[in-house]
Amino acid sequence: MQHLDLIVVRKALEWSRAGQRVWLCTVLSTYGSAPRAPGSLLAANEAGQWVGSLSGGCVEDDFLERVAAGAFPEPLALVRYGDGSDERSKISLPCGGVLDVLVENLPADCEVQAHLRELESALAGQRRLLREIRIDDGSRSLREDREQGARVERDEQVIRLRVGAAQRLLLAGYSSVAQVCAEFAQPLGFEVVLCDPREEVLDGVELPGVEVRRELPSEVIRSGGCHADTAVVALTHDPRIDDLAMIEAVRTEAFYIGVMGSMATSAKRRERLRRVGGLSEADMARIIAPIGLNLGSKTPAEIALAVLADILRVRNAIPRERV
Repeated sequence: MQHLDLIVVRKALEWSRAGQRVWLCTVLSTYGSAPRAPGSLLAANEAGQWVGSLSGGCVEDDFLERVAAGAFPEPLALVRYGDGSDERSKISLPCGGVLDVLVENLPADCEVQAHLRELESALAGQRRLLREIRIDDGSRSLREDREQGARVERDEQVIRLRVGAAQRLLLAGYSSVAQVCAEFAQPLGFEVVLCDPREEVLDGVELPGVEVRRELPSEVIRSGGCHADTAVVALTHDPRIDDLAMIEAVRTEAFYIGVMGSMATSAKRRERLRRVGGLSEADMARIIAPIGLNLGSKTPAEIALAVLADILRVRNAIPRERV
């Protein structure tokens, strides 16, 4: 599954290398109903070609017409769609939403191409970057991003955009809870990978849109299945799967690592991981067990909701005590 924003940046780089000016658009914020999340990208060139999405179709036609008419000649523009307040955007969105869009006019030069190559490497999962754009002059800079937080942050002078691979949910083993987690995670923007070598467990299982790998989760993780935008969750109650997945996950940059079980089960697992797995206290501190927010969950759907809510909490850098 290829990250849509990675496709956008690669196409923008291709156009730039061919000597074409590129307009790179980023959704900054949304109000009300909006189909694309903040940070989503669209790119267009002088020939009227485009790739990506800002609104699922409502905004794109208007934007391309305005580019063809010579709009957005400046290096940077901020445009509001949906409420009629911006002269450059008179359309109203059928869904009733409002979105703010950053439009960057990028010349076909070496500096722009170097910048796009850095974004490509981040979106491909090789690194995580914080992209800073000054509103007054349109200047851009990049630095390593080692924290979780909102994809878009903005003050009066600077827009900060977190750039990384598509959020990945790696499900270590199949269970009824894993089934619902896979279903919930996809509309939230996660690519979902399920790893389980047990053919008898997977027999008859249908998971549309999920990459199913019939291997031990620990082997998938060891072979590079995790990057810094990956959440690893073990939901089987089978120590042969769950424990090995935890041992390998703490050796990666995964931003969330959790395993299902009661308080008593979790205490026993922690003892095993220290004794058998050789995990340090720092390693153990990265494992959330019991997994998820305490919502009093009982059913698979309720547990899956608690798990995904906790992953979103960590991804958005919200302390547990504030939930």
